[in-house]
Amino acid sequence: MKLKIEEIKHIAQLARLQLSEKELVEYQKELSSILDYVATLKEVDTTKVEPTAQIGNLRDVLRPDEVVPWDKEEIAAALKNNERENGNIKVKRVL
Repeated sequence: MKLKIEEIKHIAQLARLQLSEKELVEYQKELSSILDYVATLKEVDTTKVEPTAQIGNLRDVLRPDEVVPWDKEEIAAALKNNERENGNIKVKRVL
């Protein structure tokens, strides 16, 4: 389903986005492609698939945490390529 540029402009307006002409053309292609994919999914035969309203009764597939002590050599190897400051690993600032 190919969307018209006017439809993309309307969607952008609803989302409070200011798009350039180039971005409008890009989004027209991308959104049209997404709608085509959804149309393809609608063609899948799901008559034998039981509808699901909740995901209860799932089994836990995670393993329990296991604490394993490291020796000094393993710690040094893990830290050797990291920048340190005041005895701590220095990481990029996260906002």
